[in-house]
Amino acid sequence: MSKPPRLTLPSAARAYHLSTDRGSFAVHEAGEPVRGTALLVPGFTGSKEDFIGLLEPLAAAGYRVVAVDGRGQHETPGPREESAYGMEELAGDVLAQVRALGAERVHLVGHSLGGLVSRAAVLRDPSPFASLTLLSSGPAAIAEEQQARTKLLVAALEAMGDDMPGIWEAMRAHDAQDAARDSPELTRFLRERWLATVPEQLVVTGRALICEPDRVDELSRVALPKLVLSGAVDYAWPVPLMDAMAERLGARRVVVPGTEHSPNAEDPATTAAALASFWDSTTPV
Repeated sequence: MSKPPRLTLPSAARAYHLSTDRGSFAVHEAGEPVRGTALLVPGFTGSKEDFIGLLEPLAAAGYRVVAVDGRGQHETPGPREESAYGMEELAGDVLAQVRALGAERVHLVGHSLGGLVSRAAVLRDPSPFASLTLLSSGPAAIAEEQQARTKLLVAALEAMGDDMPGIWEAMRAHDAQDAARDSPELTRFLRERWLATVPEQLVVTGRALICEPDRVDELSRVALPKLVLSGAVDYAWPVPLMDAMAERLGARRVVVPGTEHSPNAEDPATTAAALASFWDSTTPV
């Protein structure tokens, strides 16, 4: 679970709902498209707030940056139907968001599960994109140990999805040492985000993390600049696995020292610098 480094938007950013031909999505936006436009897609149990530390530095680098809550995630509503949250449905949402942004081509960044969703969007139609960044996201399903944890969560949601407060309390008790480090403000936010997320969204995307096939060879054939960006340690997709994926993709590879699964939240300044450098390299002078 990503934990935002702060909860207040920088003064240069704004929160609103982006209207698309597939519905309305809650977003945070900052910056002007001097150098380009970027769309940031969050991961499992996450939200647009996971990118809040990136908004100011990326805007200062000349980019219009839009971080989004996917359907059924946090402040974006979604139906109580599992069919609404399949990978192709979520990929269709990303393509609709890009259309609604009105930019000629968009730099796409997907964190964790958001990387799998972003990959699916690019494979369906790469034409709206200027580049693809897979941020702490791997080639296929998550590591076996993390699969076991996710299976337990999915089973709990399938059995008790109407008792999201109860599942939340059980999760926090299971990771009590980690939870104890959170400030009261962050604890409130994390709980509210969890309660606002549609259970069916978590069930279907949780299954995707467990079962996602390897589509790296397919993605490697897409002529799009690619970056694989991660922390120095990752339990969802081990770092050597992401190293190998980057080689298979012919992608730029960046590791953010001292961070784990969410460098966007753990060291946003270094992560933003890596993104801006990569995007700059794809933009004709």
